[in-house]
Amino acid sequence: MSRVHSFPKDKIKILLLEGVHISAIKDFEKRGYVNIENHAGAMSEEELLNCIEDYHIVGIRSKTVLTAKVIEKAKRLYAVGAFCIGTNQIDLEACKKMGIAVFNSPYSNTRSVAELIIANAIMLKRRIPEKNKQAHEGIWMKDAKGCFEVRGKTMGIIGYGHIGSQVSVMAESLGMKVIYYDVEPKLPLGNARVVDELDNLLAEADIISLHVPANPQTKNMIGKVEFEKMKTGVVFQNLSRGSVVDLEALRDAYLSGKVAGAAIDVFPIEPKEKGPGFESSLKGLDNVILTPHIGGSTLEAQENIGVEVSSKLGAYMDNGSTVGSQTVPELNLPVQSGTRRILHIHHNVPGVLSAINSQLSAYKVNILGQYLKTNESIGYVVLDVDGNTKEDVLEELKKVNHTIKARILF
Repeated sequence: MSRVHSFPKDKIKILLLEGVHISAIKDFEKRGYVNIENHAGAMSEEELLNCIEDYHIVGIRSKTVLTAKVIEKAKRLYAVGAFCIGTNQIDLEACKKMGIAVFNSPYSNTRSVAELIIANAIMLKRRIPEKNKQAHEGIWMKDAKGCFEVRGKTMGIIGYGHIGSQVSVMAESLGMKVIYYDVEPKLPLGNARVVDELDNLLAEADIISLHVPANPQTKNMIGKVEFEKMKTGVVFQNLSRGSVVDLEALRDAYLSGKVAGAAIDVFPIEPKEKGPGFESSLKGLDNVILTPHIGGSTLEAQENIGVEVSSKLGAYMDNGSTVGSQTVPELNLPVQSGTRRILHIHHNVPGVLSAINSQLSAYKVNILGQYLKTNESIGYVVLDVDGNTKEDVLEELKKVNHTIKARILF
């Protein structure tokens, strides 16, 4: 349905960083958003502070960090799109305080990551990185020493979410046994078997793959003690977050022979740009695969992410829907005709909804639909009112105590 928005779409300024896929730009343009600035690289905090006030929507990937200082200066910002899985590069609490909706794409690159994990497992069990290096150096190492099939081996998955469970299915299809550990109860897929303790998984698995978030509980969760509990000759992979593995401990475990091969895609410190500058204590180890945070970097995944995140941003800007938001409470809103839609974000304290309704009553506004959702810190009210309602009522709603942000959508 075509609508006249109170804030014309051609005035909405969108900043996209880090080479967000063209599918996102096409989706925005299809929705009528044409004021789009697209950059291939990330921006530093200083660069963002110099320009963030100009934009209503910002789209980033994993390298750009939106600090509280940046968010607090973003007076016009309605929404942030994280065109990636995680949102740890965004100060979500600052976004909540400012009433900024944050959307990400937690599942679009699931298949890409899972495929790379399976490919790494096969390559490492066959010692392909080492033999490839030797062949390039003119050394013909045709032997089967230390080389194994993955069939019949035990895949241990730490974190049985969307990626971990897909790795489980793919591993089982190759004839592997699958065990998994998760801090939350998760139903197994296929013949996968849950283990109650992490130590049990470490002792039993031939191949271990990590799929956990970055938080204080997971920081260096795999270190010297954990590597000592693993089987000798284990293959170890981390394609989740760079903070969850002690890489010095991994290096020691590899050099001692405890770990026969490893694949690491994420690092505690990663370069901001492509090119020289990458450093790691794992460089130079023969049967270790180091990749530059590309687990989800396939054209298929990036296209899917572009469409998913831009669609969420577009739904919020066009309709007020917040499904998938990490900050503003989730509301899936119906399309109404002949109405005006008002969005009101406020601190989650008693009495705000009553104050809003009192103001509307004082102006004799006929409410045709009212939707409310709260989280621990903020509330989100969407009001569908009579189409003849004057815009003056918005100024009164902005005066309601504890209001963070309010606007007439259309």
